[in-house]
Amino acid sequence: MKVSTLNRIWSRLILTVLHRSGIKDICIAPGSRSSPLTLEAQRLHLLDNEVNLHTHFDERGLGFLALGLAKTSVRPVIVIVTSGTAVANLMPAVAESRLTREKLFLLTADRPIELLQSGANQAITQRQLFGEHADVFCDLPSPTESISPAWLLSRIDESLFQQAKTGGCVHINCPFPEPLYGEMEKTEPYLSSVASWLEGDDPFLSFTHTKADLAPFMAHWGDLQNKKGLLLVGKVSQEERQALDTLALRLGWPMLCCPQAGGASSYAGFDLWLQNAASCERLEQAECVLQFGGRLVSKRLSLFLENFSGDFFLIDPHPGRLDPQNHQGMRLLVKPEELAKAALEGLFHPKEKHWAIELEKASQAVFSLVSARFKEDARFSEVAMAVDFSHWIAPKTDLFVGNSLAIRVLDMFCRLPDRAVFANRGASGIDGLIATACGVQRGRKHPMICLLGDSSALYDLNSLSLLRQNTLPFVLLILNNDGGGIFDLLPIPKENKDDFYRLPHGLDFSHAAAMFGLRYLAPTSLSEAKAACLDAQERPLTTLIELTIPAGLAGFQIRTLLEEIAHADLL
Repeated sequence: MKVSTLNRIWSRLILTVLHRSGIKDICIAPGSRSSPLTLEAQRLHLLDNEVNLHTHFDERGLGFLALGLAKTSVRPVIVIVTSGTAVANLMPAVAESRLTREKLFLLTADRPIELLQSGANQAITQRQLFGEHADVFCDLPSPTESISPAWLLSRIDESLFQQAKTGGCVHINCPFPEPLYGEMEKTEPYLSSVASWLEGDDPFLSFTHTKADLAPFMAHWGDLQNKKGLLLVGKVSQEERQALDTLALRLGWPMLCCPQAGGASSYAGFDLWLQNAASCERLEQAECVLQFGGRLVSKRLSLFLENFSGDFFLIDPHPGRLDPQNHQGMRLLVKPEELAKAALEGLFHPKEKHWAIELEKASQAVFSLVSARFKEDARFSEVAMAVDFSHWIAPKTDLFVGNSLAIRVLDMFCRLPDRAVFANRGASGIDGLIATACGVQRGRKHPMICLLGDSSALYDLNSLSLLRQNTLPFVLLILNNDGGGIFDLLPIPKENKDDFYRLPHGLDFSHAAAMFGLRYLAPTSLSEAKAACLDAQERPLTTLIELTIPAGLAGFQIRTLLEEIAHADLL
C-alpha cells in the first residue's frame, strides 16, 4: 500500500473513533504535513454536517479558539496543526487547559523519526513537547501495515477514557512520511480485522465510570449545618450557581460569589468591605467554609482564607490542587449541584441562620458610597464603568472577562446580573482572550460581550480575523488606559513603572478595526458607552467599542476608595 494511502487511512481511523465518542468540533490551522488529517476532517464534515470545522492561520489563536469551544461542552475539541513551531504555539492554550481542565485533543503532524535532528526543514523535537501540561501523550509510529488498525483504535479510545476522568489535554503526535498526497488505493485487506466495526457506529472500546460518593460529606452534614457557615463560589456554571443560591437561602449562610460564578449575591462587593476591620471581624466568626469551584479572584478573600482554621470543604469535579492555602479538610470530586441537592435533602433546622446578615448591610453601604462618588465624578474611568456595568448586559448575552484589571474592577465594583460568565483564570494570562471568547460564542451561539484591557487586545490582534464574518452580536469592549493599568495597583518603583511595567503605547484600535472590517465606536461618556454597548448587542456582527481612559486613574480611585472604606461605619 502506498505511503500516502496509509497516512490517510490512519488519519481516518483516528478521526472516526473520535467522532464516535461524540466530538463535534475540529479546529484546523493550514499546513502541508498535516494534510492527511485535514483532508479526513473535511471528509468527516461532508459525511456529518453536525461536525463543525473551524480554521485560523495563527496556531496560538487556534488553540485558544478550541479552549473557548471546550468551555461550553462536555466533549473534547480536536485541534489539528502541522509540524514544527506550529505545535509549540499551542503551549499557552495547553497550559491553561491543564489548570482549568477543558478538554483539548491535539493531533499534531510531525516529520518521521529519520528526519529529526538531521537538518530537515520544519522539524523540531515534538515528543513530550508540552511536558506535564498535557495529561496524556502518545507518540505514534509512522503509519505502517505491520501494525494492526485495532491497536490504533484502542490507543485513541484509551486516551479518551483517561481524558473523560481528568479533563485536560491529550496530545497525539502523528509522524507522516512523504508522499502526503495521492489517490487512495484499496484498503480492504488492511482493514479486514476492523471491517465489522467500521460498518457500525459504536466506539471501539467501552469503559465504565465510578459514581461520585457523597457519603463522607453527608456523615458530617448533620453537625455542619448547625455551625456558622460560609459558601464561597468560584468558577462554576450559571446553572450550578443557581442551585447554590437555593442552598444558601435555606441555610441562611452568606454566599460570596466570584465573577466567574455568573451572578452576584446580596453580599457583593466583598473585596471592598473586607478592607473594613469590623466587617472582617464579623466574617471571621465563620466556623465552616464550603468552597464550590476554584480560581477565586479577590485578594482580600484569599487573605481571609489564609487565616481560616475551621471546617473546610472544597467541591469541584476535576482532580488537582485548587486550594493555595492548603487547608486541612475534605476535597469532594463532585459537581456542585450534586452536593447542593444532597445537602438540601439532608437539611433540617440550621441553628445559625443569618449569623452574618449584617454583612448585607456592609455590601449595601459600600455600593451606596461608590455610586454616590461616581455620580459626582464625571470622569470616564474603569471604576465608573464597572459600577454601572450590570446595566450594560442584555438579558440573553454571555460575558467573557479578561484578566488583570478588567476582572478585578468587576469583582470589586459590579453586582453582576444572572448571566453566563467565562474567563481564563487558570494561568490568568493576557494571551488568546479574544480567540477564547470567540470559541465560547461559537459553542453557545449567544450574543457576547468580551471585556478586556488594551494590552490584552494588542496581544491577540490576529484573532480579530475570527470575528470578521460573525453573524451573532459580539461586542469587544476594550478599556484603553495606554498600557498595563494593573501595575498601578502594585508597589512598583515609580521611576521604573512606565519603562518596564506599564509600557505606554500611544495606540488606539480604530485602524485595527478597519483592517479586519469590524464596526468601530469610540464613545466619550459613560451614558454614550452604555447606549452603544446595548445597541451593539442587537446587531448580528462584531462591534469594537474602545473606551479611552486616563492612565493611572483607576489605581488612584481604587486606593482612595479602599482607604475610605477601611475607616467607614459599614455595619
